[in-house]
Amino acid sequence: MKRISEDYQSRLPDNTALKQQQLPAYRLQLSATGVLSGFFAAGAFCLGMGIILILSAKSIKEIEVKYTKICANCAELREDATNFDKECTCSIPFYLSETMKGNVYMYYKLYGFYQNLYQYILSRSNSQLLGTDLKDVGNCAPFSNSHDGTPIAPCGAIANSIFNDTIILSYNLNSSIPIEVPMLRSKITWWTDKYVKFQNPSSINLSSAFAGTTKPPYWSKPVYELDEEDPGNNGFLNDDFIVWMRTAAFPTFKKLYRRLNRIQYFIEGLPAGNYSFNITYNFPVTRFKGEKSVVLSTLTWSGGSSLFLGLAYTVTGAVTWLASFSMMAIHLMLKKKKMLFIQD
Repeated sequence: MKRISEDYQSRLPDNTALKQQQLPAYRLQLSATGVLSGFFAAGAFCLGMGIILILSAKSIKEIEVKYTKICANCAELREDATNFDKECTCSIPFYLSETMKGNVYMYYKLYGFYQNLYQYILSRSNSQLLGTDLKDVGNCAPFSNSHDGTPIAPCGAIANSIFNDTIILSYNLNSSIPIEVPMLRSKITWWTDKYVKFQNPSSINLSSAFAGTTKPPYWSKPVYELDEEDPGNNGFLNDDFIVWMRTAAFPTFKKLYRRLNRIQYFIEGLPAGNYSFNITYNFPVTRFKGEKSVVLSTLTWSGGSSLFLGLAYTVTGAVTWLASFSMMAIHLMLKKKKMLFIQD
């Protein structure tokens, strides 16, 4: 009996304030006035932020030029895979009615391209993209090895389907002399992608580092020749490649392609006038009934031209205010009934 009592006492929690649930506590006493004030303040904040974000998005200047149908001959040529070595170009003139002041960004936009498919997203090798193991192609099927068994670098469906159109913007100076608008291909990626998720193999000579591997089937050149003029933009560190490898959530998406180099005639931005896109058409889209376009856009502190965030704030603020007025009406009704009950 004594042994049982000792065992029972040994299983008792320590006699401390924490384990005996005796810590001091504070019970918040909310009044109706305080709750309603909080709801009204939250609603006012959301409405204000929504209006500011919408006005900010509306102030962005943006122009989009769809070129799939305009370059129909090139699109038809690209549907036949045997024509992969035949170059096809087209020029698309357009008029910019207003000056696009400040930083200007060029995007390519795809319609109907599903980068969010589960098997597509998994078809990549992170250890290979980090430069640690170029032969690790286990998750890259069906683009893991070539027909002779050589590992593909970069492997996987995402890398194999990279957007490879070349887009050059020209400005018709004085309506007669076309000059190429200077564009920068650097600093268009997320910092974490460029310096954390993607690294080249450790080697002085990049081509020798990729020895024993082969290029993806749909690529015209190996990864170590993407930008031979700039070693910091070559191989797995190529900005265009990194931007493409960050998959989009929706079938219609745009990705950053270039940014304006503000020099010479373009210090203030893109002046109004006649322009043209000179496109080398390589990326086929008509087979899956997709479309391609080029987008020129400015940005503000809140980002791009999407109205979603501003509308979300506005709707949230409106719903909060509606709930506030409803609660206030109910509170006043109950208060009035209570007063009548007391008087009776």
